[in-house]
Amino acid sequence: MRVLAAMSGGVDSAVAAARAVDAGHEVVGVHLALSRAGGTLRAGSRGCCTIEDAMDARRAADRLGIPFYVWDFSERFREDVIDDFVAEYQAGRTPNPCMRCNEKIKFAALLERALELGFDAVCTGHYALLVDGPDGRELHRASDAAKDQSYVLGVLTAEQLAHTYFPLGTTPSKAEVRAEAEERGLTVAQKPDSHDICFIPDGDTRGWLADKVGAEAGEIVDRSGAVVGTHAGAHAFTVGQRRGLQLGVPASDGKPRFVLEVRPVDNRVVVGPKEALATAEIGGGRFTWAGRSPRERSFVCEAQIRAHADPVPARAELRDDEIVIVPETPFDGVAPGQTAVIYDGTRVIGQFTIDRTVSAVPAHA
Repeated sequence: MRVLAAMSGGVDSAVAAARAVDAGHEVVGVHLALSRAGGTLRAGSRGCCTIEDAMDARRAADRLGIPFYVWDFSERFREDVIDDFVAEYQAGRTPNPCMRCNEKIKFAALLERALELGFDAVCTGHYALLVDGPDGRELHRASDAAKDQSYVLGVLTAEQLAHTYFPLGTTPSKAEVRAEAEERGLTVAQKPDSHDICFIPDGDTRGWLADKVGAEAGEIVDRSGAVVGTHAGAHAFTVGQRRGLQLGVPASDGKPRFVLEVRPVDNRVVVGPKEALATAEIGGGRFTWAGRSPRERSFVCEAQIRAHADPVPARAELRDDEIVIVPETPFDGVAPGQTAVIYDGTRVIGQFTIDRTVSAVPAHA
């Protein structure tokens, strides 16, 4: 195949590109410049897509003897990922920028350009498996459960899966990838993995959002609507948060309270007991299928609501233009804006953005 290897400057994408070369494919490396004002240096394991990362990617490509280019996707990234991130928080939702980046940039904009240039597939260093099944290509969990990234790839459609290539999917462990990089003489062999949100490298999401959306004081209320405190900006709160609430009125039972809901319309934050975070039902209208769509409108599945959460046995139902998930045991602390990925065993069936949640504990309880 003619393969376009997306090279982030990290060890995973470098080894993935190397394996594509070993497999006999015609490989070209490309690094995506996602910020026109990126810092020149990383802060340890924080951030990515910096000038330093581009240089690391180039050195890896030179070592592999493949052509290398840097493509400017900064405008698309700003519009589709950063602006979306800000808008979601303004709407009181909790977005996942990595999902949006995979959906809009790596496997949409990049893949679209790759196909236009005559490439057969885009290769990345994601840990996931592609299996050719009876109904087409399927996306499955990676062999290494600790590194499995099928959740953040759940946004891929059947057409996109047909043109993707994940050489690391069968790798037993990340340690093996680093050892392989050492053997190949790749300078990124021991480079730390990126953490946190790549466009907020200092990790201060609250401060970054305050600069973008401003901070307006408002009320913190309990489930009955009684005011129990104030806040300096609702955007700084997420569902499930316990610390930093600074409540002026203690709970009657003396137990800690958690953020249950963020209401941007009236600039209120709702708090309550931990048990009220239990979620009995989630639903959303923006969904896609990773391959063939389900044949039945109601089916048994497993649902995962965070990248590192355990999957929960559930039943999925298609109701008009919405998909609804009812878990066997309640989810914990689900926020609108999160992504739910639906599995059948190791196979990804599809995903949707959570628009609404139903608490397992009534407000009067």
